[in-house]
Amino acid sequence: MNFLPVDEQLAIIRRGAEEVLPEKELTKKLEKSIATNTPLKIKLGCDPSRPDLHIGHGVVLRKLRHFQDLGHQAILVIGDFTAMIGDPSGRNKTRPQITLEDTKHNAESYVVQAKVILDIDRLKIVYNSDWLNKMSFGEVIQLASKYTVARMLERDDFTKRYKAEIPISIHEFLYPLAQGMDSVELRSDVELGGTDQKFNLLVGRDLQRESGQEPQCIVTLPLLEGTDGVEKMSKSYGNDIALHETPENMYGKTLSIPDDIIAKYYQLAVDYDPEQMKEIEGLLNDSSVNPRDIKRRLARELVECYYDKESAINAEQHFDKIFIKKDIPDDIPEYTLTSNALLIDILVDANLVQSKGEARRLIKQNAIKIDGNPCLDMDYTVSLGSGELVVKVGKRRFLRINA
Repeated sequence: MNFLPVDEQLAIIRRGAEEVLPEKELTKKLEKSIATNTPLKIKLGCDPSRPDLHIGHGVVLRKLRHFQDLGHQAILVIGDFTAMIGDPSGRNKTRPQITLEDTKHNAESYVVQAKVILDIDRLKIVYNSDWLNKMSFGEVIQLASKYTVARMLERDDFTKRYKAEIPISIHEFLYPLAQGMDSVELRSDVELGGTDQKFNLLVGRDLQRESGQEPQCIVTLPLLEGTDGVEKMSKSYGNDIALHETPENMYGKTLSIPDDIIAKYYQLAVDYDPEQMKEIEGLLNDSSVNPRDIKRRLARELVECYYDKESAINAEQHFDKIFIKKDIPDDIPEYTLTSNALLIDILVDANLVQSKGEARRLIKQNAIKIDGNPCLDMDYTVSLGSGELVVKVGKRRFLRINA
């Protein structure tokens, strides 16, 4: 195995990550890996309590793929046993328990969907019921003795529920311990998870140390907000973009995200590197560039990540045909742009409005739309090279701008 130098590996591992803890220990593990020509064991636990994956799940799955591409052993832990407990992370009430049969069924769907990101041929898949289901009650008592109630209450979600006098079931305290036992069983070198999993990942370090193992390092990834831009992506919130969405739906849903999370989607959902992010941030800070154009590019690239370039182009054309060009007459006046220009000036020059004052009044009334979206900016600038735009003024006036 020809591993990249440590600094190059770390640059890829840090990309899009919230924290790498402790980074000095990970550096030593990577150095030892190179010296002994031995891949690190990278663990990612998945919760098969629901069968549907979305691009929020894709964030941590892509980080696991990074480790695969770096030559390390990726291990996907299907938490079929721990799913019966129910992960309390981020919850303000006890999660309903599900059966082992349900988790097995959902796990099959999980693996099928994860194939679009992971190299399944180089992926080790394990089920934690294989070892957790075999523990005796005595072994569970011994495991529980390794952590105090005070330590468990350090968890933010437990603390909030305790102070609010919302019941916490004893079995919920066992979830982070069970997840930590996965790390002991697998002797993992690194564990990945969302920022809401940090406590659980650190428990794994503690239990490995208690078992005489070298503690794992942890890499946490930010949680991706859904299309509403507020709540973290979740099917239950109705703000998700599923991994198995059709290219057309994936494209359309991406266009619905708020402008203030465009950069985050480029970084986490499309996996841009730092140099690519500089370009995107530059475009977002350029007042002459319409955020809608940056978002259309994002939607194309996201579809391409999960399908291919042709599917992305077709999805965009489908969107334009169905949502932008609907109710637009075939024969509408055209305007060819020769340089960047204010939309108000273009409308006056094309005789679509009588004056700049009329144009401003119509903007205030949300009566001017660009590709179906209301124009709310008095200083909206059409940039040369932005392609074809269809402007609708009122109910019956149209203009096709060729930029």
